[in-house]
Amino acid sequence: MTVSNTLRQQVLVLYLHTSALDSRVVGWARYDGTGTTRPTTGDSDEPPYETGVAALQDGWRLFQAAQLVPPYPGTEHETSFLKHEFFFEKLVSGG
Repeated sequence: MTVSNTLRQQVLVLYLHTSALDSRVVGWARYDGTGTTRPTTGDSDEPPYETGVAALQDGWRLFQAAQLVPPYPGTEHETSFLKHEFFFEKLVSGG
């Protein structure tokens, strides 16, 4: 078996308290395209980063942020999906 130097994508999804990248992380998910780890939802009690900015400082690249959509009138206080979703990636050798 040969070792590949092909770049693989790791993805980090952070749900933040507000739309600001420096607000606190309230939810997260990780995916590893290298296959070396198999993270699952709820596999840790602590977020991988305190804020989105902390992920940027650690080398993650932001490639998507959720569209800011105001709540429909009358639904301002209803519970729904986590709105402030940010996708980050790292390209690493592996596979």
